[in-house]
Amino acid sequence: MALQEEITTAIKEAMKAKDSLKLEALRAVKSAILLEQTSGGRSSAMTAEQEIKLLQKLVKQRKDSAAIFREQNRADLAEPEEAQADIIQQFLPEQLSESEVETLIDQLIDELGASGMQDMGKVMGRASQQLAGKAEGKVIATLVKQKLSS
Repeated sequence: MALQEEITTAIKEAMKAKDSLKLEALRAVKSAILLEQTSGGRSSAMTAEQEIKLLQKLVKQRKDSAAIFREQNRADLAEPEEAQADIIQQFLPEQLSESEVETLIDQLIDELGASGMQDMGKVMGRASQQLAGKAEGKVIATLVKQKLSS
């Protein structure tokens, strides 16, 4: 089932359950998908990779907003943002653990023959491709930096 269909089904379920928070998050996702599909004059369906990137972007926006609200001691605004991020994350593929990501990065470094920080771009490019949707870019970058600097 395509992401858009999954979202529509989830919206219907949230409406029946009268879950306003979930409904708001899902409507935001559906809106973002429709905007992405129609932007630039194209009206084609998105690829799975594009859908994952879009969902990751939406989750990151909400987490960043929640962090800002927490810094300003506004838990009343941070909590709904965090809850929406959790709802959106349910549509993302299973995230790898840090140790699994570390193992894959070690393999990539060996494969590419990377030896120092000058090879970070090469390793990051391949790691980001292989781990798209399975790990956050921040985690990947931190681990690559650690491995190449030691």
